Amino acid sequence: MLSKNFKAYLNSKTLFFEEELKKELNELSYPDVISEGMKYSILNGGKRLRPILLFATLDLLGIDLNKGVKSAIALEMIHSYSLVHDDLPALDNDDYRRGQLTTHKKFGEAEAILIGDALLTHAFYLLSEKNLTILDYDKIVKIISKTALYSGINGMIGGQTIDIESENKKIDLETLKYIHSHKTGKLLKLPIEIACIIAEANEETTNILIEFSELIGLAFQVKDDILDIEGTFEEIGKPVGSDSILNKSTYPSILGMDESKKILNHNIQRAKKLILDNFGEERGNILIALADYIENRKK
Repeated sequence: MLSKNFKAYLNSKTLFFEEELKKELNELSYPDVISEGMKYSILNGGKRLRPILLFATLDLLGIDLNKGVKSAIALEMIHSYSLVHDDLPALDNDDYRRGQLTTHKKFGEAEAILIGDALLTHAFYLLSEKNLTILDYDKIVKIISKTALYSGINGMIGGQTIDIESENKKIDLETLKYIHSHKTGKLLKLPIEIACIIAEANEETTNILIEFSELIGLAFQVKDDILDIEGTFEEIGKPVGSDSILNKSTYPSILGMDESKKILNHNIQRAKKLILDNFGEERGNILIALADYIENRKK
């Protein structure tokens, strides 16, 4: 069960993020189908885990959250673009996302491709132009470079590609780890690394937080694999069993459900201990609670 303090933190930071996100989206108006599609795709009740990870890390490092808000919005735009394209008929062919029609079902397939493209490219406008009054040039360049790296062939796109190529095939655990660590893990690692760049964290602190991000990134995807079997449409916002329909390898399909749950718990416990040992309970309580949240989430 989530603590009242963590619930309050999650609610306040999510509200802060949503208000700032809407300000940016309200600047977009034409072409209508693109601006409306961008709003539809990103304002649909996402968990906002990536922005929260960025904010929580900045809090841990004693940095004003306003220094990270444009980067947080950009990350959520990149995440949303990936979901819009993932749902397309050529990829996962999903009709629902978070309980509502997917973007291509709402606006059309060609339009959804362009909506996803617009989300991705606008993210880099935010990272550059909108950060100019907030961050030094060298930090902006580092953030853009890291974002491009983790979003592209050496990150999310690389993981998605191997995921597609692995459908209807029996793959080994190392290939599955590659898929998860790149397709999902890189964009969960990115907000923590961006926070470290903004805060000018030293190498030791940065490496500790990167290790934490890698542990929760794997745990997040293992939990997704579990929910695809044990969840319900109401909980996960789309039909369950989509991985099985597409003949995708998952942790439960390779290792079984019991072993998958052990891996999930083991990674979460290691992540929590890492924060506790290096930052203490009081200072690290939000990141520790976030790890618990990832393990126990229902969607």
